[in-house]
Amino acid sequence: MSKGPGLFSDIGKKAKDLLTRDYLSDHKFSVSTYSESGVALTTSTVKKGGYSSGDVAAQYAYKNTFADVKVDTESNISAILSVADIVPSSKTIATLKFPNYESGKVEVQYFHPHASLSAAVGLSQAPPVDFSVTLGTPTFALGAEAGYETTSGKLTKYTAGITITKPESCASVILGDKGDTIRASYIHYMDQLKKTAAVGEITRKFSTNENTFTVGGSYAVDPLTLVKVKLNNHGTLGAVLQHEVIRKSLVTISSEFDTKALDKTPKFGVSLALKP
Repeated sequence: MSKGPGLFSDIGKKAKDLLTRDYLSDHKFSVSTYSESGVALTTSTVKKGGYSSGDVAAQYAYKNTFADVKVDTESNISAILSVADIVPSSKTIATLKFPNYESGKVEVQYFHPHASLSAAVGLSQAPPVDFSVTLGTPTFALGAEAGYETTSGKLTKYTAGITITKPESCASVILGDKGDTIRASYIHYMDQLKKTAAVGEITRKFSTNENTFTVGGSYAVDPLTLVKVKLNNHGTLGAVLQHEVIRKSLVTISSEFDTKALDKTPKFGVSLALKP
């Protein structure tokens, strides 16, 4: 793939991931194994409240093709097939689900040194259509996305964004929810491995005149241990401790509580991912 501005979904993603990824509210356990033929099998169980669920996933990659099939305990089957370079600098992704097959879609992505395009069409009788375009370079990019409902002939969403990326930082502004919400974020990395970082995000919703400001960060205690913290102006404080117990196997512990209502029970999550 060419090194261009990236997809529209990449705008603001680094800051969002630091503020949301690994902040768990459930208990999850997963084990992965790999066969000589290149097939990866992952078995996962999740307990949230008094409800437990599980799934088995198989992944296989061969040259420009990647396949992922998952079956859960409720007999839902999902499959993702991705093929790169059917047309040079492109990627085609088909998502299929059963029994809810109408939620499947086919997406085509195209990458250019100064632009990227993405178009997705649902597999229902009246398929929704999503389209996005990004223009620029790896350093500066602006883009927009829109969703169209063929049944009503109306736009279901339209969003615009701009981002500036440097080796040690990334800033972005996104206008979404049909112009009702604006979100600005900034992330700054403190080390070359990008494990220690500080992030800030402010979101304003015009219809309710509500502002949400969140600050957070991550700190690499040592090569195997990572700590993350976030706090917003509503008093919600979250923390994550992640440790690599053995190579590629992670244990993650997270907690979140309301500092303005300490009598409430904090949210608590644990994840253990074992890989050979």
